[in-house]
Amino acid sequence: KASWISKIIKKRVCTTFIEDCLSCVCVYVNGALCQCGGERETHGSIATRDYFGAAIVSQWDSAQHSSEYPTDAFGELEFAEAGRRHSHFLRLSCDTTPQMVYTLMTAHWGVPSPNLVVSVVGGEGCEKVKTWVREVLRQGLVRAAQSTGAWIVTGGLREGVSHCVGEAVRDHAAAASSLSQKKVIAVGVAPWGLVHNRQQLINAQGSFPARYYVQNTSRDSCCLDNNYQAFLLVDDGSVGRRGGEMVFRAKMEDYISHQRTGIWGSGSIDVPVLCMLISGDAAMLERVDLSLKKATPWLVLNGSGPAADLICELLDALSAGPMSPPSPQPEAEGSKSPSAELRDRARERVRRHFTAEADLEKLVDRALSIYQNRDLITVFHGEQESSDDFDTVLLKALVRASKRVSSDASEYTEELKLAVAWNRVDIAKSELFNGGIQWQYEDLEDSMTDALINDKPQFVRLFTENGLNILDYLTYRRLEGLYRSLSDSSLAYTLLQRRLTERQGLAGSLPTVPCSLDRASLLKSPISEPSSAKELSLYEMSRLLWDILGDVCEPFYYSPLKLDQSTSTRRALKHMKKLLLEECTYKEQRCLSPWASLFIWAVLQNRSEMAVYFWEMAGESVLSALAGCKILRELSKLESETETKLSMKELAQKFENLALDVFSECYQSSERRSFTLLIRKSPVWGGATCLQMATAADARLFFSHDGVQSLLSQIWWGDMERSTKVWKLVLTFFLPPLIYTNLITFRLVEEGKSEEVTHGRDTDSLDGGDATVEEDAEEYAALRAKLKGASNPKRPFILQRWREFWFAPVTSFLGNVLMYFLFLSLFAYILLVDFKPPPLHGPSTLEFVLYFWVFTMVCEEIRQTFFVGSNTIYQRMSLYIQDMWNKCDILAISLFALGMCCRMFPWSYEFGRAVLAVDYMVFTLRLIHIFAIHKQLGPKIIIVGNMMKDIFFFLFFLAVWLLAYGVANQALLYSYDPRPNWIFRRVFYRPYLHIFGQIPIHEMDADKLEEGIQCTNNATLIEAGAEPCMSTYANWLVVILLVIYLLVTNILLVNLLIAMFSHTFSKVQENSDTYWKFQRYKLILEYHSRPCLAPPFIIISHLHLFIKRRIRKIPSTKIKHFVLEIRGRQASKLHMWEAIQKENILSAQNKRERESDSERLKRTSVKVDSVLKQMVKIQDHNRRLRMLETELEYCSSALSWMVDALSQSNLIKPTRPPPILRGKVAYRHTLSVQNIRNKFLILSCTPFCPQNSLNLSGHVSTRCQKSTTGMLAHVDSCFPQLCQFGWMSFGWWTILDKHWKRLSLKNPAALQFLTHSNRCNWHLLPYPVQRHLHILSFF
Repeated sequence: KASWISKIIKKRVCTTFIEDCLSCVCVYVNGALCQCGGERETHGSIATRDYFGAAIVSQWDSAQHSSEYPTDAFGELEFAEAGRRHSHFLRLSCDTTPQMVYTLMTAHWGVPSPNLVVSVVGGEGCEKVKTWVREVLRQGLVRAAQSTGAWIVTGGLREGVSHCVGEAVRDHAAAASSLSQKKVIAVGVAPWGLVHNRQQLINAQGSFPARYYVQNTSRDSCCLDNNYQAFLLVDDGSVGRRGGEMVFRAKMEDYISHQRTGIWGSGSIDVPVLCMLISGDAAMLERVDLSLKKATPWLVLNGSGPAADLICELLDALSAGPMSPPSPQPEAEGSKSPSAELRDRARERVRRHFTAEADLEKLVDRALSIYQNRDLITVFHGEQESSDDFDTVLLKALVRASKRVSSDASEYTEELKLAVAWNRVDIAKSELFNGGIQWQYEDLEDSMTDALINDKPQFVRLFTENGLNILDYLTYRRLEGLYRSLSDSSLAYTLLQRRLTERQGLAGSLPTVPCSLDRASLLKSPISEPSSAKELSLYEMSRLLWDILGDVCEPFYYSPLKLDQSTSTRRALKHMKKLLLEECTYKEQRCLSPWASLFIWAVLQNRSEMAVYFWEMAGESVLSALAGCKILRELSKLESETETKLSMKELAQKFENLALDVFSECYQSSERRSFTLLIRKSPVWGGATCLQMATAADARLFFSHDGVQSLLSQIWWGDMERSTKVWKLVLTFFLPPLIYTNLITFRLVEEGKSEEVTHGRDTDSLDGGDATVEEDAEEYAALRAKLKGASNPKRPFILQRWREFWFAPVTSFLGNVLMYFLFLSLFAYILLVDFKPPPLHGPSTLEFVLYFWVFTMVCEEIRQTFFVGSNTIYQRMSLYIQDMWNKCDILAISLFALGMCCRMFPWSYEFGRAVLAVDYMVFTLRLIHIFAIHKQLGPKIIIVGNMMKDIFFFLFFLAVWLLAYGVANQALLYSYDPRPNWIFRRVFYRPYLHIFGQIPIHEMDADKLEEGIQCTNNATLIEAGAEPCMSTYANWLVVILLVIYLLVTNILLVNLLIAMFSHTFSKVQENSDTYWKFQRYKLILEYHSRPCLAPPFIIISHLHLFIKRRIRKIPSTKIKHFVLEIRGRQASKLHMWEAIQKENILSAQNKRERESDSERLKRTSVKVDSVLKQMVKIQDHNRRLRMLETELEYCSSALSWMVDALSQSNLIKPTRPPPILRGKVAYRHTLSVQNIRNKFLILSCTPFCPQNSLNLSGHVSTRCQKSTTGMLAHVDSCFPQLCQFGWMSFGWWTILDKHWKRLSLKNPAALQFLTHSNRCNWHLLPYPVQRHLHILSFF
C-alpha cells in the first residue's frame, strides 16, 4: 500500500518564509512566524526586504509558496482507549484530484458508495450549537442517512457541529444493527495544519494502525473525532489556519455529484449532493456562493446562526424586489433604481448580521450572488418544522434543484429516481403513487432496472402494481444485462465467468475475460449497449442452470438461441460464436416466462425478499419453490463462506416450506387435482415435475406430506385396494387363478359403481367451492384415460384383470422379494452342499441355474442403466451410479463373476469358492434395501445407516490406541521376532481381542508363565521358525500398559461409542419417518419401472419389452403415472386453481403477521407517533391562540381607552348615540374587592376572555351573571364618592342595559347614583339605559 499511495498522493509543504507582521510583537525562539502559520526554522528559503523595508513578497499564497511532496500520513487510525473500529485517514494536497480520492475510498478502503452526500458546513470552532439544531442532526439527519445510505461530510473535529454529528452517529451505531451501521458513513474533511497531535499520524510507510491520543487539556485543541469512519486531511501548506480545505471539499462534492448511484454505478441517477448550512461566519458566504455556481443545492437552517439567518432573510425580504432594472425611464428626483434599492436592502441586512466586517461591499456582492441562485436554496425552519420529516425535506430540496438543472425532466420522475436511490418506498407511496399521477411505462422503466439491480423489492412490487408490464419490460437483452450486474463477490458471478471463459477458449478467436473484469465499463449501459461475444449471453446462463439443476429439466433458453437439447457442447459453442458475431435478433424478443426468469436471477444471488416476491408473482408455485430449493442447496455446496452458506440453506428451507404449505392447501381443496399437480410436466421448468424436482432438491419434508404419500400409495397398489392383505397377494402370486375371484378387491369396480357420487363430491371449483358434476366428470374421465394409458375398453375381462394384478408395483415388489429369498436359498445350498469340483466334475445343474439367475439380474441392471429415462447414455450411467444400492449390485455381480471364473480352474478353485462366499454376504445385505419399504423397518434401517458413520469415527480412535499399545506391547514382550504374520497378529489382532475380555495372561505376565514351553533366544533359530522366548525385563510395564489400554478402550471409547449412538438415534428418530418416506418414493419409483416378472423369469419381460419398444415402437403407458403432460383448457384451469390456493396461503400468512405481537407493537408505535405529532401541533396552535388573545386584549383595552378619551373631550360632537355591538362580545373582568362593612371597592374592568363571554342578544353565561349581579347588588351609597362618570366605561352601560330589573329592585343606592343629574351625562348614555332610568325616576 505504501508503495503506490505515496506515489500518487502528495502533501504540501511551505517552502518560502514570508514574515507575518502581526507576529512580530510576539517573542519566538527562532523569530517571527510565517504567514502560513509555521515557524522560521521549518522553511528552506526566506523572502528578503530592501533597505527601505518594502517587501518583495508581501502576501503568502499556497500555490506559489508551497511545494508538493509524497504524503507521509495515511493508513488506519486507532483512537486510544476508544474501543472502536479503526478509521481510515489520508493526508493529501489541496490540489489532489477528487477522482483519485473517491476511488481510493470506495475501492480500497471499502467504504460503500453513497446514494446521497450531505455536506454539513458552518458551526465551526467553539460556537455553541443550539438545542434544536442538535435534535435535527440526531433525529433528522442521521436517520435520513440511514434510510438512504448517505455520506455525512463534516469537518471531522471534536468541535461545534462536527462534534454533534459524531455524537449522533455514535448514538445511531449503538442502537442500530450492523447492516444499518454500514449505511451511515461519516467522513471528516479537515485542514491538516489544524489537527491537534498530527505528528502521531506521520509515517512514511503508512500506519496500520496509527494510535491517536485525544487530549482535552485545551479548549482550542482541534482533535479528530473518533466517531468518523474516514478522514481526509487536506494540506495547503498552512498551519493552524481554517478554510484550507474548502476548495478541495467543493471539488469533491462536485465530482461525486456526477457519479452514478447503485452497485457499480448501475443506478438511474447521479449521486445527489446536498450542502447543509448551520450558522456560519462571513467567510461562509464565499463557500455558499462557490457551490451554488456549481449548481449544488443547499439546505439552510433558519435561526441557527449569522450566515444562515442572513441568507433566509435575503430570500424573504428581497423576493419582492426585481433582480434587474427595467427599461430606462425618466426618474423623479430623489428616486432610486430597483437594483439600487435591492442592494440597499441587502446592505442593511448584511450590516445587521456582520457589524464588525470591514469589507462590507464585498459581502453584499456575495449576498446578491447567492440570491440570484435562490432556486437551489431550501430553508428549513427548525423551530417550527419537525425533525421527523427531515428526510422528506431533503428529498424536496434535491428535487427542486434537479428541476432547475434538468429542465427536460419532469418533477415526478426525478423525485421517483431519488426515492429509489434512497430506498424510501414510504415516500414514493405517499407522495408519488397516491392516485394523483398517471404513470406511464416509459417513466418507470429505468427506475425498475435500478430497483432490480440494487435489490429493492418493495419498489419492484410498487412499480408492478402501478403500470409497469413485466412482459414488455423483460426482454432477453435486459435479462443479460441483469446477469452482468451480478456482484463479483457472488458465487453465481464466478460460475458465469467460468463458463464465459470456457466459451471464449473453445471458440479460439476471442480473448479470455478474467474474473477481474472492469465492472464499470461492463455496466456502463447494461441494457442498451449492443451485445458482443465478450459479454455474458443466454448460453452461459443456460449452462449455469444446467450445471446446477442437472438432469431434472431440459436446458433453459435453448429455444431463442436456436439450439437443440441433443446438440453437443462443441457444436453449441460454434453456433453461439456465429450467432453473437452477427446481429442478435433474439435479444429484442420478450422473455417467455419473465417472472420465472427473474425468480432464478434472484435466487442465484441469494436475495431472499426479492426471490419470494418473484415466486409470488410466478406461476406453478409448488414447482417454482422446489426449484429454488434445489438451486440454493446446490449453491450452498459450492459456497466457501460460512455465513453465506447458512443463509442459502435457510432460504432453501423457506422455499421448501412454501412448497409444502401451498401443496397442503391444494390437497385440502381437491385431492385429485393435487395429484395431477405433482405429476404434471411443466413447460416453464424444462419438462420437470414436482416429484422429480423434490427428489433432486432432497425435499424430504415435502415428501412426508400425506398428499404425496397418498399418491405414492395409489401408484404402489395400482388398481388394487390399498387395504388388501399381504397374505392374499402371496396366495394369489402362487395361485394366479385367484385373481378372477373376489379374494382381491380392485378399485376399478368400486369406482365404476360410485363414480357419479364419489367424484361428484370430490370435484370442486377453482376457488374451492363445488362445481358442476358434469364438468368435473368429463375432466376426471380425461385424466383417468391418460393415467391408465388410454386402455382399450374392448380388451377382454380376463386379460384386463391379469394386467391389473401383475402390472401393479406391489406385485412386482412381492415377486422380487419371494424370488430373491429363493435365490439366496439356492446360493446358500450350492455353497454349503452342492459346490462341485472344477470341470469335468462340475459344476452341478443347480449351479448352472444359479448362473442363469445371476445373468437375468445383469440384464435387469443393464436395462436400468441404459434404457430408463430420456437423457444421454452418459447421463443415464452417472444417474445410475449415484445410487448406493446400485453400487452394491455392481459389487455383488462383479464378485460373482470373479468367483465363477476362478472356480472353473483347479489352481484357483479354493479362491473362487472364498470369493463366492464373500459375495453371498453382499447379496444378503441387499435385503436391507428391499425391506426399506416396511413402515417399521424402514426408519430403523435409516438409523442404522447413520450409526455406521459413527462407527468409522470410533474405529479411527480405536486404531490409534491399538497401534500404540500393540507396538509397545510386542516390543516389551519379545525382543526379536521377525515373523510378519505373528507381528500383525500380536500388534493388531491380540489387542483387539483384549477389548472383549480375551487376555492370555500366561503369555504376558512373567509370574504366570507355563513351564515346559519350547522357546529360544537364538536369532538363527527364530529366523528358521522357532518360537522366541518372552522377555521378562520390565514386565511390570506390560501390566501397567494393559491396565491403561483396557481403561481407555473398554470404558472411555466404548462409552463414547454408546453416547454417539444415543445421540444419533435421538436425532434421527425425530425425523426418521420423514427420511423413510423419502426413501419409499425411490423404492416405489424403482419397482414401478421394473417389469412385472422377477428374475429369472424377468428374461421373458425383457424380450417382450424389446419387441414392444424397439420393433413395434409402442410407447410406455406406465411412465404417465409419474409424468403427465396436460395442455389447453385443462392446463390453464389447473394453473389458475393453484394460483388461487397460493393466494389463500399468502393472505393467511399476512393475516397472521398482522395479528402478531411485533406488528401490533409497530402499529401502536406509529399511532403513538401520530398522536405525539398532533399534540405538538395542538400545543403550537394553543401558543398562537394565546398570543392572539394577548394582542386582542391589548387592542380592546386601547380602543376602550380611546373611546373614553374621546367621550370626555370636546373635539368631536356626536350627532347620534354610540353604536351598540350586536352578537358576541367578550370581556375580562379583573376585580379586586375589599370587603369593609359590606362595601366593595371596584378597582378595574377590562375585556373578558372568550371562555366566559356575555351575549347581549339574550344569553348570559353563568359566570358573568354571578359576577355582574354581585357587583350591582353591593353598590351602596359610598359608590358615588368612588366612581366618576369618566370611569364608567362602555362595559358598565352594557351591564346596566341588561340588568336594569335587578337595579330597580335590589340596588337603590346605585339607582340614586345613576339618576343623579350632576353625576351622569344623559345624552351620552345608550338609549335603552336612558329609557330604564326614566322609568325608575318616575316611580
